[in-house]
Amino acid sequence: MKKLLLILLFIPLGLLAQEDFPKRLSNAAIALTNDEVAYDPSYFSIDYPNGDVPKGKGVCTDVVIRAYRKLGIDLQKEVHEDMKAYFDVYPKLWGLTKTDKNIDHRRVPNLMTFFERHGHVKPLSQKASDYTPGDIVAWNLGGATTHIGVVVNKKSVDGQRYLISHNIGNGQELSDCLFSYKIIGHYSFKR
Repeated sequence: MKKLLLILLFIPLGLLAQEDFPKRLSNAAIALTNDEVAYDPSYFSIDYPNGDVPKGKGVCTDVVIRAYRKLGIDLQKEVHEDMKAYFDVYPKLWGLTKTDKNIDHRRVPNLMTFFERHGHVKPLSQKASDYTPGDIVAWNLGGATTHIGVVVNKKSVDGQRYLISHNIGNGQELSDCLFSYKIIGHYSFKR
């Protein structure tokens, strides 16, 4: 009887931890909006693994990277290792012939490729209910300009959409911008 009780206690806890992941990612992305960060797309030489651009600086990808890092997932390392092994499947938009651990994970098309390969690709739609907290969304802002953010568990003023934690030039912030740009990617990813 004690063994059965212990098994019943541990199974729900394991399931709860997995179901809880999107909520924890959402909370991590929301917490990032409390940090003062200037939009800075500069190239930085950073530590590896677990490298980060200087505190107080960042771009949209850094919001995603930092949110995952708060949950113990190092996208710098994950993307770099996948790109080293499968360089040919990643975009060749920057004229590189090999990986660069300082910047590869900070490029939206590379994150999209990584999430397509290792996450769950979710539908692109104009239906707000298809986007849930913990999802990653990528947009095309026009031309070759891409953007990425995390869907969080706070709703728009009208209660119709979840907000996005991102950095589109004003620092890490929450915005009601889910349908403001053309959606080109929608993912969930957990390790």
